[in-house]
Amino acid sequence: MRIYNSKSRTKEEFVPVHPGKVGIYVCGPTVYNYFHIGNARPFIIFDVLRRYLESVGYKVTFVQNFTDIDDKMINRANEEGITVQELAERFIKEYFIDATALGVHAATVHPRATEHMPQIIKLIETLVEKGLAYEKDGDVYYRVHAFPTYGSLCGQKLEDLESGARVDVNECKEDPLDFALWKAQKPGEPAWESPWGPGRPGWHIECSAMSMAYLGETLDIHAGGKDLLFPHHENEIAQSEGATGKPYVRYWMHNGFINIENEKMSKSKNNFFTVRDIAKEYDMEAVRMFMLSAHYRSPVNFSRELMAQAASALERLYGARDQLAFLKQTAQEREPNADEKQLMEEADKAAEKFDAAMADDLNTADAIGALFELVREIFKLPQSGVASGALQKAEAAMLNMTGVLGLLMKKTDEITDEIRAMIDERAQARSEKNWKRSDELRDAIQAAGYILEDTAAGQKVRKSV
Repeated sequence: MRIYNSKSRTKEEFVPVHPGKVGIYVCGPTVYNYFHIGNARPFIIFDVLRRYLESVGYKVTFVQNFTDIDDKMINRANEEGITVQELAERFIKEYFIDATALGVHAATVHPRATEHMPQIIKLIETLVEKGLAYEKDGDVYYRVHAFPTYGSLCGQKLEDLESGARVDVNECKEDPLDFALWKAQKPGEPAWESPWGPGRPGWHIECSAMSMAYLGETLDIHAGGKDLLFPHHENEIAQSEGATGKPYVRYWMHNGFINIENEKMSKSKNNFFTVRDIAKEYDMEAVRMFMLSAHYRSPVNFSRELMAQAASALERLYGARDQLAFLKQTAQEREPNADEKQLMEEADKAAEKFDAAMADDLNTADAIGALFELVREIFKLPQSGVASGALQKAEAAMLNMTGVLGLLMKKTDEITDEIRAMIDERAQARSEKNWKRSDELRDAIQAAGYILEDTAAGQKVRKSV
């Protein structure tokens, strides 16, 4: 596999630290609210990365943190009159509801900042001892100019970063670029004891401490949204490599931004949507399909038109799956004929193209294209009497691909007794040429959320996605 490394800005052959094993760290949500549609993209993309690596035989340890202490959490907890811990517990539960709806697997470990204070404090102590950090009135700051390669991830020189608009000037700091590792307690804030007095960690240090706690001092892959590249991930490198003297991450992966109807997502433009908001209007699996339809490093535009296209593509995928299930009812145990052999060859070709696309920097867009090449061949099949071997080959190839993508996870073949009775009654009406009653029953079946097709082999009915 080749991965585009954000640090080298080139595609590199993927070689993990330990053969056969991969450690991945993905920045998770700050749990003060439902996560938004922009957060959903990295959750989905790097879930697919994990699925793909597992599919080719790697044992993957996947770590995604929860930031459960920061300014936003303190402010919201105070507004609601609850503790920060109560707020965190609520939205961690809500995270799993939305992530599951999006087909995102739970991480191997979901560490929380508040549960790793000893590791965080020890890491800060190491940086202070090495002269890379300093204490001022109970706060501890990282001394950026003491780390010569700072800016290597974002490709900026120190002097350029220092004059940047995103740097906050603080009189307590030795330098405007220095960033907080530990924040002294303010009135009414939760705090933990430390060598510098009661306080809490800065945002960046938690990811360094937790990632190395579970994946070692050198991670195979660290991933997240492009917005985290600077300063968050840049600061992680400085902290981690400053403490250990070893390379922190072998491969950095960053996904592109999401625009809403061609505009940057922001609360001020009233186009800021949580996944919970989106779920009121769109099927979550269609959202996943939408996210995977573009290369992860490209920006994507979330619009009604594109969501409709994703929903339609997903419907066609389910149609292909159910077509195979329908054809298996009349499958024949015989040698495949020429057309069926062609289908089997196309299944192999599609699988090869799919694997090549996924191995080329997780190109899900081209991988989906390969999947739909097989789907087209499936819909060319006659409505009955297909050789069972050809059907099994096509089905295995399709389900292997959709399994890696995390698609086709729903059961759509469940038909209620009431609908089954209507199907049987409609078959009787058609045999009696009672077209009026047949049409009435067809409309009723479709109104109940089922898709009905008349084929030479009989009625084919499935639940709509």
